This record gives sequence, structure tokens and C-alpha cells, in this order.
Amino acid sequence: MTETIPFAATVMMLRDRPGEMEVLMVQRHRDMKFMGGALVFPGGKHDPADVGAAKYATCTSEDVAFRITGIREVFEETGILLARERDGSGFVGDAHRDRIAERHRKKLEKGEMNMVDLAEAENIEFMTDLLVPFAHWITPKGAPRRYDTWFYMVRVPEDHIHTHDGGESVDSVWISASQALADEAAKLREITFPTRMQLAKLGRNKTVEAALDAARNATIVTVLPEILDGKLQIPPEADYDITEEELTRAQHK
Repeated sequence: MTETIPFAATVMMLRDRPGEMEVLMVQRHRDMKFMGGALVFPGGKHDPADVGAAKYATCTSEDVAFRITGIREVFEETGILLARERDGSGFVGDAHRDRIAERHRKKLEKGEMNMVDLAEAENIEFMTDLLVPFAHWITPKGAPRRYDTWFYMVRVPEDHIHTHDGGESVDSVWISASQALADEAAKLREITFPTRMQLAKLGRNKTVEAALDAARNATIVTVLPEILDGKLQIPPEADYDITEEELTRAQHK
């Protein structure tokens, strides 16, 4: 019997800061069954209804439905809405964004409405063209929960304020890739193997524009880690800093 692996999308939201850019990360609630307590990029499981919202997207790429998944998850988890007014007046402004969050954020989280409903109710379209594909990972065979996940990166408008949802996410922080990895090494934060790999690659660039350009010019190689001789191995052609790690180190506790 062929295993059906759910799709998911994750978004690295970036901003420039002196010395090194920062990425927005959220800490998952300790009681969550998947990656409980870990510091992660906002993201989550694909909803089939996201496909219907493609007609309200600003690009027509083959992965547009997954980009909408990422935008939805970002809004649910952080309150940041990557959308613009359909009347052509630009990004959804602060006042409108606050009203949208008050009216619809909890409903989206609970599955009481979808992205089509949101677009039609607020006359907005989703800025899918801003998201740049960064990586594609599939959870290893035999894991209790498996996902087929697309990672995206995006520059966040400076005036967008984030607020973690207080449910799945209990904290949120803007942090540089180097600081996040240093905190994990010092056991101050829990960061899973796939997230650490993205942070290390992201940290090769010091500015948002450099990171976006590198991603646009890179070839994405699907990573399906394999467990061999007590090690988690990933393909060298995926261009990460390492190709294997001891399973005891890689496993999320």
C-alpha cells in the first residue's frame, strides 16, 4: 500500500539588520505532538481549499497552492498578512490588516473559513509572487509523522507587526541565523535538523536581497533523508553544509 504523505509549506520571513539579516521564528507549544517545544519557521499542513484561492494569487506558478498555504500559516501563526488590496492601492494597510485579524484569524485557525472566503470577504489578493522557493524536504520513511514540505523565503514589509497565536506558538522572535544556531548549540533553544540545515544555508548571506538572489539562482534538490549506520544522511547535491549527522543528534527530543 502506497503511503500518502501530506503536503506542507514553511516560510522564512526576512528583514535586514546591521551586520546580518534576521528571520522570524516561532516556538511551538511544548504539548504539540509534532516538534513540540521547537523553534521553527511559521508553517503547516496544506489545506485542499488553498487550491481554490489560486484565483486570488499574484502569480500562476505550479506551486501557487503551496505558496497560499504558506501565506495562510504565516497569518494564522504571526498575524502578518502577505496580501494587497484588489483595488490596486498596494499592501493591505495596518488598519485593514488589524480588522482582518480580528474578524477572521481565529476562524482560519479553527477551519471555520478558508482562504477563498478571506479573499472574497476582504477584497484582497495574496502576494504569492513575493515568495521565493528555497528548499523541498520529505520526512524520512518510518517517522511517526511525515510531511512533504516546501520552504519559501520572503522579505517582510518593515511596518508589519507580528503577534504569535498563543496556541500552537507560545513565543516569536526575530533572530539571525548565526544566533539561532549558537543558541541551539548552547542548548538554549531546541531546533530540529531540517530547520538547522535551512538556517545554516540562509546564513551564507548577510542581506535579504543576497539571500533572495541566491535562492532564485539555485536548483532545488528534493531532500528525503535516509538512515544508514546510525546516521541521518542527505544528498550532497542539495548543497547543505553537511551531508550526514549522527541520528542521536538529529532526532528531535
